Amino acid sequence: MANTAIIGMQWGDEGKGKIVDLLCPAFDAVVRFQGGNNAGHTVRFGEHHFALHLIPSGILRPGMRCVLGNGMVIPPDALFAEVDKLAAAGIDSAGRLFISRRAHVILPLHIALDQARERASGGGSIGTTARGIGPAYEAKASRFGLRVGDLEASDFDARLAAEHRRIGAELERLEAEVPELATLREHCSAWRERLAPMLRDTEYLLAHWMREGKSLLFEGAQGTLLDLDHGTYPYVTSSSASAAGACTGSGVAPTRLDGVLGVLKAYTTRVGSGPFVTELEDETGEYLRRRGNEFGTTTGRPRRCGWFDAVVARHSRLINGVDAIALTKLDVMDALDEIQICVGYRIGERLCRDLPSSMDDWQRAKPVYVRLPGWKASTEGNLDFESLPENARDYISTLEREVGSPVAAISTGPRREETLIRASTELHRLTSGRLTE
Repeated sequence: MANTAIIGMQWGDEGKGKIVDLLCPAFDAVVRFQGGNNAGHTVRFGEHHFALHLIPSGILRPGMRCVLGNGMVIPPDALFAEVDKLAAAGIDSAGRLFISRRAHVILPLHIALDQARERASGGGSIGTTARGIGPAYEAKASRFGLRVGDLEASDFDARLAAEHRRIGAELERLEAEVPELATLREHCSAWRERLAPMLRDTEYLLAHWMREGKSLLFEGAQGTLLDLDHGTYPYVTSSSASAAGACTGSGVAPTRLDGVLGVLKAYTTRVGSGPFVTELEDETGEYLRRRGNEFGTTTGRPRRCGWFDAVVARHSRLINGVDAIALTKLDVMDALDEIQICVGYRIGERLCRDLPSSMDDWQRAKPVYVRLPGWKASTEGNLDFESLPENARDYISTLEREVGSPVAAISTGPRREETLIRASTELHRLTSGRLTE
């Protein structure tokens, strides 16, 4: 059975949640391996609409087991709110949602610090979601962090007090309110009791499932261009959002990862500050935002929109070893007269097909476009590739050629059932042949 990672190939918001939900029946468990509730996955099927931030999309499939891995940072109150909202919709996660004891806790201290720093930075902010993600990962890297399993430790109170002193000092310098230590202790006591049934040493749990012949689907959050090492640094997230993070963030060995399905939007979006070479600040950009409902699932912030960037996509294919692509939101492009694809950057006198590593080059980069005619016909809900408009098929073929990986699935609408699956040896291998059309 194949163990497969689903990875975003742009700046996040590519539609990974829908693709994970679609492919779940071919797997036995879904593993989230990085990030926190700064991610947002939207899943629609029938008349149902779910927005998930921490729990893998697989929770919506009856009987599917879901794991929050050691690479995550978790705010318990937000997690409980998500569990309760699912329960109110008739989806019970008890006995099938497992949390790594090694995952780190996002404390109210981290959230307060994140918000205070963003306020203090003014126009120089990087545009975080202000949910404490960065400060929690900082605490982890500096070895001050508190893990979920530490809530049960005999010295927890002393360690919490030390973290309170450390972060409290910075909050005071930023003239921000410092959460009370006694209140933090009360929160942690309540968290400890409710989290206890979900906690596992998940690296051993996953290894046990694999020995039994079960297959794992790794659900990425954010996107490769937000990866701490391989993204548009410093305008990135605080974790490894690429395929390598699936291993470090779950405890599953790299040799057990059998392949990667990359998710690309048919155009490009990003949220927050940072370089965006193909950004459209005109009527076309506004059309894509409105037609594609490009507002953050987690924050509600309007997304910046632009043409498809093959330089970005090629970089992601390289970093992740992408075997096949799921292309989303093709139907959003239906009404456009002309569509452009960025195939390279002009930086000064240089023509570059590879992603710049320096912010100086990013700021000078200009897009080099190829122009294609639009198809001016509806693709919404289309499930047959050959019946797509010819210009739509040509667009997809051009993307395949420029990126270097085949498009194996195409989303033609927001719902689970509005997804076109192409006959593909790559997708057959990535799903162990268990995905039915």
